[in-house]
Amino acid sequence: MNTQQKVVLITGASQGIGAGIVRAYRDSGYAVVANSRGIRAGADAGVIAVPGDISERAVARRVVDTALERFGRIDTLVNNAGIFISKPFTEYTQEDFDSALGVNLGGFFHITQLALAPMLSRNHGHIVQITTTLVEQPLSDVPAGLASLTKGGLAAATRGLAIEYAGRGIRVNAVAPGIIKTPMHAAATHDFLDKLHPIGRMGEIPDIVDAVLYLERAGFVTGETINVDGGQHAGRW
Repeated sequence: MNTQQKVVLITGASQGIGAGIVRAYRDSGYAVVANSRGIRAGADAGVIAVPGDISERAVARRVVDTALERFGRIDTLVNNAGIFISKPFTEYTQEDFDSALGVNLGGFFHITQLALAPMLSRNHGHIVQITTTLVEQPLSDVPAGLASLTKGGLAAATRGLAIEYAGRGIRVNAVAPGIIKTPMHAAATHDFLDKLHPIGRMGEIPDIVDAVLYLERAGFVTGETINVDGGQHAGRW
């Protein structure tokens, strides 16, 4: 067991933004415990894959226990797992509601609560949520009531937990992306999505990764949400 190497837990880690965050922390020398529903072990012994649905408390406990058993500590938790469903509010189904609350809020609740205990035992830790800039700046072209409901809850919890644990050595922050160019957005939609950002383009995965790493290194920053959205949060244009 290496008790000196820093350890990060990352949810939603198998693709897109999550996979980018995994690579960045490994490049920074961290051991990574990575979770997603379908994640598989790779060649890198410094990345431990824990598959499962993070909305289930047993899965969250397995992620935390794996980190403690393999590495003896948890330094950072990145709550990246999330579900985004865009449709008019009256068209959401019960299944949509249950899925969004289960992953976006339930997953956050379970693993954050469980990871906090070992952080508090060392008076050291950092928690980062990936939310959405739509919480503060809704767009009529992108109906996102469930994202506002759930990711808005994470934004509020970020500030609340930051204050609750500021005196215990725990920092809590968030990154609020705009629309990021990942495989979930078909190439045919890119021109439309580019134009939703004042800067004239969608974000790239490294844009979000850079913000997460900034927060990791910014020891005097807590309770902050960084908007990485090409200017969307600043207002309509």
